Amino acid sequence: MIRETLLRTTILLTGCLLIVSVALARNAPAPPIGQRSPRAASRVVDFDRQVWPILKARCVACHTGENPAGGLNLTSREALQKGGASGPAIDLRKPSDSLILRAIRYEGRRMPPQGKLPQAEIATLSQWIAQGAPWGKQPPLADTAHHGPPPVNAQTRRFWSFQPVRRPAVPRVRNRSWVRTPIDAFILARLEAKGLRPAPEADRRTLIRRAYYDLLGLPPTPEEVEGFVRDRAAGAWERVVDRLLASPHYGERWARHWLDLVRYAETNSFERDGDKPFVWRYRDYVIQAFNQDKPYDRFIIEQLAGDELPDATPETLIATGYYRLGPWDDEPSDPEQAFYDDLDDILSTTGQTFLGLTVGCARCHDHKVDPMPQRDYYRFAAFFRNINRFGVRSPESIEKFSVRPIASMEEQTRFEQESRTYRQRVQQVEEQLRAIEAIVRPDFENVEKQDFENEQNRLMIVRRRVPRLISAEQYAEYERLTRELRDLRAHPPRGLERALCVTEQGRECPKTFVLTRGSAHAPAEEVRPGFFSVLGVPDPVIPEPASDAKTCGRRLVVARWIASPSNPLTARVMANRIWHYHFGRGIVRTTSNFGFLGTPPTHPELLDYLASELVRRGWRLKPLHRMILLSSTYRMSSRANPVALRQDPENDLFWRFNPRRLEAEEIRDSILAVNGTLNRKMYGPSVLVKLPQEVLMGQSVPGQGWGESPPEEQARRSIYIKVKRSLAVPMLARFDAADTDATCPVRFVTTQPTQALGMLNSEFIQEQARLFADFVRRKAGDNPARQVRVALWRVLQREPAPREVQRGVRLIQDIQARDGKTAQEALTAFCLVALNLNEFIYLD
Repeated sequence: MIRETLLRTTILLTGCLLIVSVALARNAPAPPIGQRSPRAASRVVDFDRQVWPILKARCVACHTGENPAGGLNLTSREALQKGGASGPAIDLRKPSDSLILRAIRYEGRRMPPQGKLPQAEIATLSQWIAQGAPWGKQPPLADTAHHGPPPVNAQTRRFWSFQPVRRPAVPRVRNRSWVRTPIDAFILARLEAKGLRPAPEADRRTLIRRAYYDLLGLPPTPEEVEGFVRDRAAGAWERVVDRLLASPHYGERWARHWLDLVRYAETNSFERDGDKPFVWRYRDYVIQAFNQDKPYDRFIIEQLAGDELPDATPETLIATGYYRLGPWDDEPSDPEQAFYDDLDDILSTTGQTFLGLTVGCARCHDHKVDPMPQRDYYRFAAFFRNINRFGVRSPESIEKFSVRPIASMEEQTRFEQESRTYRQRVQQVEEQLRAIEAIVRPDFENVEKQDFENEQNRLMIVRRRVPRLISAEQYAEYERLTRELRDLRAHPPRGLERALCVTEQGRECPKTFVLTRGSAHAPAEEVRPGFFSVLGVPDPVIPEPASDAKTCGRRLVVARWIASPSNPLTARVMANRIWHYHFGRGIVRTTSNFGFLGTPPTHPELLDYLASELVRRGWRLKPLHRMILLSSTYRMSSRANPVALRQDPENDLFWRFNPRRLEAEEIRDSILAVNGTLNRKMYGPSVLVKLPQEVLMGQSVPGQGWGESPPEEQARRSIYIKVKRSLAVPMLARFDAADTDATCPVRFVTTQPTQALGMLNSEFIQEQARLFADFVRRKAGDNPARQVRVALWRVLQREPAPREVQRGVRLIQDIQARDGKTAQEALTAFCLVALNLNEFIYLD
């Protein structure tokens, strides 16, 4: 995130450079005619007639006012003399190398961001700078500038991401032997133009480890590494890639990326942080969708409008759990404003995740950077205006508004027969509870009356009346009945399957208004559903819903528009995300911001090729994965060379592979995998891992909503661990697991002391090291050399060198001799060290 912020700032400052050059020229006389080139002298550019109109039309709008872009103000000579933060904008000794000319030529930085200047205007500005950039007689610029957000006009509509996706021709390159897939031609063409060469191919051990983590999030076994290294038959790499794409663990790995984007969590946040019932079904839906290679356009539609599809199924209903993933305030001080806060969370997540647009910035006013009027925000909101809130405080309201049965008709019939007894017992228990509550209710204070509406508070409130109003025996009975009721609700009759999903208020949708300053209590203009005007899309036609419809049908309209091949953003955004997760950064680094403040694509033609290929392959992701992994670009090593480092230190040209640290879930899952305890069971309700007592004490009610699953369940993959917003799992939090309060397109990668301390001293890592030592002893017996070799093979996924084995043996012997430890304790200490090796934590 820090890197993206710096890049956005750099882009703004680059935009200032064009204006800075004008300022510098006005305050420094042009070189004498005799010092100019004969060609420059013969083609003198008139500033007032030729240069000023370009600056006025292209640059002034963003560089005046109280907060000019990049901090550069053009309203006075003093402001011009002050210049920008990026240094001199022009180089009068080497005019062609001036930063402003490189920016308007789109060589690296790109200005103006709305689109490249015509070649004739670039030539005029180049000649003007070559002449010393003399300033004319124009007055200060403040009176002529456009103030305010970017307007929606022909110029802003020319911005690169708002243009239709066009499949470019694959470029020709000199080194054709390096090109394995079209991707390589696009990458190599840029490298050759800069005089750079791609890094050599990585060795086979590095490649298979890279592929396993990228596609599965798990390390290969020693046998899998050896099998690939020894397989010299044609197509060995292709077979590895195809096997991994067919693995069910592929869905677990790539679902984790998607869950980051949609801020998946299983609780509501705020003070009580109550559970979201059956939300795990959405997580399982995502895993299955990736494993089935569900077309991405269908994936979008099912999540946004699965309940409105003509062929709706339990699966598509589960998909709409997307709307229920965000935080929910169960006792807002302003319920109407809270509704719009929830709606904004949906709009912001939908806009960034599917379209790469920061829609939420237009809630209270016109977007300050992108051409998105506030009116467009509420037109987009009108598609979702009819959605019910998650609930209205009580668990019963959540059941009413957010939970629906997903059983078949046959199952429902059987359930009705089996459930009569169940309903009768529930009714009996509730009546018995109400009888005891009737004794204590008159004694409630006003605050207690409100708190009692939440079932989680009832035991505590009733217990305060013992023995004054009720006996200890009566309270014990009340406690037993409460547990029984909770158990009944948690275990309804077999066959009644339910899911967390979206619901609406009915077939008639409430009116939508632009809200002044985002206030629910200040409605202004009424608006109808519509798309973002900068895209030039006609207003949609909303079909009349059927007389028995439970929704108004608007969400299906917007879902189909987002998933349309004609939408210029959707395919680009997803293709860029796939590239980002494979290479560590996107072709567009700001993966959820394709607007004016986002970074422009380093390889725009490649991005459009990948986007068009995604659509051409039926919106399926696995063919795109395969194309990437089979490319020479993906197979490059991370080896650096001095020339490329000097010319492209950020690796914008992809001249080598970027090494990365494993993500939090990968580290935990890898520990379980190498010590032989990983439980590969898939799907189902989430698991509760053991947490330190001091972590549990950090809750408002220590330990509430958490327990411990059986040990074998705790050893499942991290994606199945319950995500409780108020209770982070330390192992995952230390290594920068996603923040679940908002969409997370790119994870932080921090280096901090708690990571090293936790990997050495935490109860979790100590236990895993002991289990690892037990595994190693079973495999290698009591011979220290064999033990070290087995342990390092599994941790490093390669044959350890003799000197590495010798060092490990010496460590085990020293621990026994100097610290008086047993052989098993010394082996455990060595296993702990092995799990802390950089080569285990980092992927080359």
